[in-house]
Order: sequence, then C-alpha cells, then structure tokens
Amino acid sequence: MLRFLRGNIYFSLLLRLLIVVALYAICRIAFYIVNASSFPEFNFLHFLTLLYGGLKFDISAIIYLNILFIISQIIPLKIRYSKRYQKIFTGIFFFFNGLGLAFNVADIAYFPFTLKRSTFSMFAQFSNEQNLGELAIKFIFMDYWYTTLLFVLCIYVMYWAYMQIPIKKPKIKNTVVYGSSAAVMILMIIWFSIAGMRGGFRHSTRPITISNAGEYVQDPSEINIVINTPFSIIRTLKTKPLKEQNFFTETVADSLYNPIKKPITKQKFKPKNIVVIILESFSREFLGSFNPQLDEGKYKGYTPFLDSLAQHALCFTNAYANGRKSIEGLPSVLSSIPGINEPFVLSYYSGNKINSLGGLLSEKGYHTSFFHGAPNGSMGFSSYTKMAGIEHYFGKSEYQNDDDFDGIWGIWDEPFLQYWAKNINTFKQPFFTCVFTLSSHHPFKLPVAYEGKFPKGTLPVHQNVGYTDMALRKFFKTASKSDWYKNTLFIITADHSTLASHPEYQTSLGAFAVPIIIFDPSGALKGKRDYPVQQIDIPPTILNYLNFDKPYFAFGHDMLHPQKNHFIVHTIDGNYQIIKDQYVLKYHEENSKLHNYKNDVLLKKDISHHHPKEKQELDTYLKAFIQQYNKNMIKNSLMVE
Repeated sequence: MLRFLRGNIYFSLLLRLLIVVALYAICRIAFYIVNASSFPEFNFLHFLTLLYGGLKFDISAIIYLNILFIISQIIPLKIRYSKRYQKIFTGIFFFFNGLGLAFNVADIAYFPFTLKRSTFSMFAQFSNEQNLGELAIKFIFMDYWYTTLLFVLCIYVMYWAYMQIPIKKPKIKNTVVYGSSAAVMILMIIWFSIAGMRGGFRHSTRPITISNAGEYVQDPSEINIVINTPFSIIRTLKTKPLKEQNFFTETVADSLYNPIKKPITKQKFKPKNIVVIILESFSREFLGSFNPQLDEGKYKGYTPFLDSLAQHALCFTNAYANGRKSIEGLPSVLSSIPGINEPFVLSYYSGNKINSLGGLLSEKGYHTSFFHGAPNGSMGFSSYTKMAGIEHYFGKSEYQNDDDFDGIWGIWDEPFLQYWAKNINTFKQPFFTCVFTLSSHHPFKLPVAYEGKFPKGTLPVHQNVGYTDMALRKFFKTASKSDWYKNTLFIITADHSTLASHPEYQTSLGAFAVPIIIFDPSGALKGKRDYPVQQIDIPPTILNYLNFDKPYFAFGHDMLHPQKNHFIVHTIDGNYQIIKDQYVLKYHEENSKLHNYKNDVLLKKDISHHHPKEKQELDTYLKAFIQQYNKNMIKNSLMVE
C-alpha cells in the first residue's frame, strides 16, 4: 500500500509534517536532558506521559507554522506539480520549520534563566539591546555550542528526510473520480488541520492553551516539558505581559494588602468535609431571597430550593464573581486567583505554581475530587484541577452513560449530581469535592420529561435555572441520608453572572453579581451578610474556618472576619473597578468616577467631588492590589512552600 501511495502529494504532505513532529520530540528529550536538574523527580513512565501529551501541542504549533505550505500542497491546480512551484514552497517549508526548531533549541539553553518557555514578550524584552549581535554570537558559538550543533543536526535530518519523499504527477484516468477523491482529501485535510490547531474539535473544547499541558503533569514546572516554544509564542501573541508597578515601598504595600495569609488561631485543625458547588451562569438576580427589593417586593425568583436552603444557611447577599467567564470562575473559587484583564489559565503566567483548596487540604490527608459532566478536557478544567492539586477528576468519560448526554455540553445536571452523591459515599473522610454544573447554559435545552415544568420567566435561561435548582434539591435529599453529611461544610456559588432582566443587574457592578451561600447542617452558620465579598474570598474563608495552621497564598480575604482592607477588584475592557463598603470606583487615569451603589443602584451619579477622601482611599487600595498582583504573577510567587 505504501508503494502505491509513494509520490501521492497528500501522502507526501503527511510524511513531511511527520518529520517535523519527530524532530520536535527529539528537541523535547534534549530539553529535559539538559535541564534535568529543574525536574528532579524523574520517572521514566511519567516521562513517556509527558512525551505523549507533548504531541498535541507539537501538532498544533506545526500546523500553525505550516499552514501556507499545507494550502500550497492541497490547492487543486496543476501548477502544484511543477518543479519551480515545489522548489518555492520547499523553501517556505524549511524557513518556517527551521524557525520553529531554532526557538525550540534556543530554549534548551535559555530555560535555566527564566524557568519557563519563551513567550511573545521575548521580542520586546530584547528589542532595546544595543549589542544584540555580539550577544547572539557568544550565545550561539561559544557558551551554548551544543545547542547550535543540535540545531544543525535537526536541519540536516529534516533536509535529508524531506528529499527522500517524492511527489509525482498522477495519471488521470477518470476526471470525475479524480476530482471527487481530491475534494474529499482537501476537506479531510482542512478538517484535521483545524482540529490539530485547536487541540480537538468537540463543541465544548476551547482551543488549547499553555495551561492545558497541566493535564499531563505532576508538577506545574513540567508544563515546560510538555509544550514547545513555538506553541508558547503563538499562544501569547495577543496576551500582554504584566509590568511591575512600584506605587509604594514593599512594606507599605504589604500593610495595605498582603496576599500571604497566616493562621489566625492556634486552635486545633477541624477536619470537616468540604463540598463546593459551582453553578453555571447563576446570577444573584435569580434568587428571590437575595432580592426582596425587586418588583416592589413581589419578586419570587427561579430557585425555590436555594431560597429554602438560604433560611438555614449563611448568605452573602452582596457577593461578586471575579470574572465573566467559566475559565475565570474556577481559579477564583478554588485557588483565590481572580481574572484580571484576561483569564489566568490563558495568560503568560498560567504555568505558575499555585496554592489551592485541593492542594492545601490534601496535605491534611483529604481525599480531593472534581466533577464536571462535560467531555473530559472541556474548557481545560481537567488540566487546571490537576495543577490545583486535586487528585481525582470525574467527567463525562467516567460517567459512562450517553443516555443522559444533553447532546451539546455534557450530562444533564439531575443525573450527574446523583452520580456525584453516589461517588462521595465511597470517599474516605475527610474529603474535599467540587462540582461544576452545566445545564443552565446556552442553548438552554431541557430534558424532554421536564419541558414546561419550570417558570419560563423573561429570559431563556430561567427554565434551566429552575431545572438545576430542582437537581440540587434532589442532591441534598440524597446527601442528607449519608453519614458524612452532618460533618460537612457546603459552599454554593456561581462561576459568573449572565444576562439580566432588571436594570440594577445590568450595570458594571450588577454584571458580576453572584450568590455565595455557606451551609453547615449543624446550624453553626446562619443569617445574612450584606458587605461586599467575592469568589476569591472562598478559599481563605474555608481554610480559616477549619483552623488551617500553615501560611498560604490567596488574593482574597476571609469573609467571616472582614478586615478594613476587604475590597473587590474587577477589570472591564482594560479598566479597573474597585468595590469597598458602599462605594465603587470606576478607575481611569484621567477620569475616575466614584459611586455610592447603595443609594445609586444604577451608578448614574459621580460623587467624587463630595467624597474625595473615600475616592483617594479606594485609589490607594487599588494601586496596592495592582502592585501585589503584578509582582507575584511575574515572580511566580503564588505559592507559599
């Protein structure tokens, strides 16, 4: 068969791309060998896993770099068989793949200086060097001659192997058959190319990013083995690196806002089970008990179960998400890392070492797990939770029953939450477990048996909110019969807000409004708190409640013991918004506006001139946050070790 395919332009294209795939793998092995001291816990079988994981990222980068070459070989014109045409695109092939190999090989030597793969910011970093030529010569021919030798060998192997693969003009016996088969091949190549660049082609899978490499690693530093440098550069083309800001001395910045959290008590650690429920697109507006002021006091909302649970729980009725996307909600809730300007998992710093609830509680002997009914890999959740120290992941693959698949996103919430409850019963206590629901998501489908069973409301999502609320009721009914239930702390929130039907939830403040409910079946926590809190406050709140006895890193605060510097920061289109007490400051260097959102829910009145002291205070806290956030991201100091 291979002899039959020899000379076929499509088969030759595949073989030539496979040459580059093999060379990327060789570069990855060399990268590890030279930098082995940075990855001390070597295990051969695990290294094979890293190599396997790297294939996905290599294929993505290689297709990006060769997209012009691929098009040149599949374009349905006779000219593609001419020697001059092939010679031109052979040059293009070697140029782009030589460039990719050069970046890969260069990072073998450069990695020890940065401890991460190079990103697009590298070009800005060296743009002002006056002696760049001299540095390059010294780097290439003297200090790191062995990487230069590896690059030359790679180019030679690529050239030799490429030249062994001929292209022959086919003899066309039947133009209809030839044209039809060519059209099929072109469509297949386009389909596979798009899938390769994205890292998959499922509806719920986002294009892979650097953080997706976390799915294959045991330590965040190993992400640098899995990915390759061209991929790292391509994926950071549109992202902006942070710059260190020095508004205050380090001592003053720490006094204003310090993300290093220390134990607040010497009492013995309480090994309570922790259950976190993250509800897809559940705006605070949907809960009637959180909104007694709406519709002249007649508003009932769409969550009868959550409203009934709220009567026996501690409710934070002035809570906010730290982003507007699901991929921002997960790091916020589990790792106390907000989405600032861009999601953490899509940023330059997605490979940073991080503290998280799962990782910290596992140090106390907790069984840790995460449940999401979507296909494994959806939105990079499986990768992120592994980086966050959560040991067990349960997704659609583990569920193993496509009869409950909604056809788009994953398993319906009702059966999946029952599956979750069933699995929790098998966990050794104490445990930490988190579920991320999905049925309250566009296109807002419902199981056939539940169509017309829930209030339609004014937005398409309202029926699905009612369905998920019902699924929660059934989950709690099942859980309440288990022996672990009474020794468990339940935390319920949303990943982000969504479309709103009331004007106060359509402002820059209301757009982030979500519920946060803490339920302890023992009845130890009840009531309502109306001061502003946020998703990133959840980890320090839980850890302090358990009397966690070690320092840890968290951008949030303890919601149960609010301090003077308890504030919330959002970014909207590159601009900052800070909330503290009853004030919100929409920060802009030239025209910042201060509002009292308690008295002015639509944020129409700028009260800056009447409250200069409050405006200055919020401005100070915001700058302290920016300074600390940027510094710790850049220096990879998001973990207390």
